[in-house]
Amino acid sequence: MKTLNLTVQRKAVYDVVRASEDHPTAAEVMNRLVEQGFSFAYGTVYNSLRYLTDKEMIRELKLGEAASRYDAKMDDHQHIICEVCGRVDEVMSAVPESWTHHVAAETGYDVHHAHVVFGGVCAQCLLKK
Repeated sequence: MKTLNLTVQRKAVYDVVRASEDHPTAAEVMNRLVEQGFSFAYGTVYNSLRYLTDKEMIRELKLGEAASRYDAKMDDHQHIICEVCGRVDEVMSAVPESWTHHVAAETGYDVHHAHVVFGGVCAQCLLKK
């Protein structure tokens, strides 16, 4: 059993990520905390995000962007990112089991999990064209 030490700061950071549907960056988490009246140091926010990730309460997403994004939805799902505006949405389709078998055969790895990031153009950006 994992022991949790949820300080006021960690709980506030967790609440912001959990309430977000847009997979915020650390800077966006910080801005939302300020909007809620908190005044944490950037280091506190980054350390809280790392702690929450390490405790598997949130997931860090490295989507090929400079800044990581964070997701409190821990069930198995994928992501799609708009190549125009950077919007990130969830894809609830599972990675086909045949893909993990092929990857295992090709690499010799014992594959435990997969996370696929799709790229494309979101509906709003398509309408602007």
